[in-house]
Amino acid sequence: MTSQPLNQPPEIPPELDRWNWGAFLLNWIWGIGNSVFIALLMFIPLVNLAMIFVLGARGSRWAWRNRAWRDSEHFRSTQRKWAIAGVIIWIATIGLGGGIVAGLPAIMKSSDAYAMTMAAVRNDSAVEGALGSDIESGFWINGNVNVQSGGTGSAYLNFSLTGSKGSGRAISHSKRINGIWDLRVLVVYPEGTTVPIVLENKDHVSIPGAPEDL
Repeated sequence: MTSQPLNQPPEIPPELDRWNWGAFLLNWIWGIGNSVFIALLMFIPLVNLAMIFVLGARGSRWAWRNRAWRDSEHFRSTQRKWAIAGVIIWIATIGLGGGIVAGLPAIMKSSDAYAMTMAAVRNDSAVEGALGSDIESGFWINGNVNVQSGGTGSAYLNFSLTGSKGSGRAISHSKRINGIWDLRVLVVYPEGTTVPIVLENKDHVSIPGAPEDL
């Protein structure tokens, strides 16, 4: 008794042997769904960098060979659904990642450490003389705010400033003790000058260019 090939013809028709977007975008997930288990090589570091393109180029051929299809239209329709699913998942993933990244500045700006830093910047006469009034921070806030249990924590902030007269950058370090934030170091670097404005330096850190450390 001779075994019969899964599909007729046994080799994929030329019109179906095309780049497979479902295999490219969903790789190992697509591989399991289409019985193309070589796609599990995606879990091997470095190999996966090449495998994603191999799957895109040869995925249709492997899927045709490894699964039974009613006809060419059944194959084409199924692979189209995989491609659409891949696009939707990638768009959703990118959108979620972008939303998280875009939301980080808002989270940083909602912290007490940021509010305390901005209040000190806006109330300093030297900063107002250099940057002007109506001082605002830029969109992106570098650094981190770490609040721990027991009322402790720390914050390192680095962000741009813009006022009515000019722009600059603020760098601050704050500590949280017994639930209360204490601004330890705050330095403003006005744009166009090498002399920083030291608003606070309780930790007596060395600040290059400063006329004196507070």
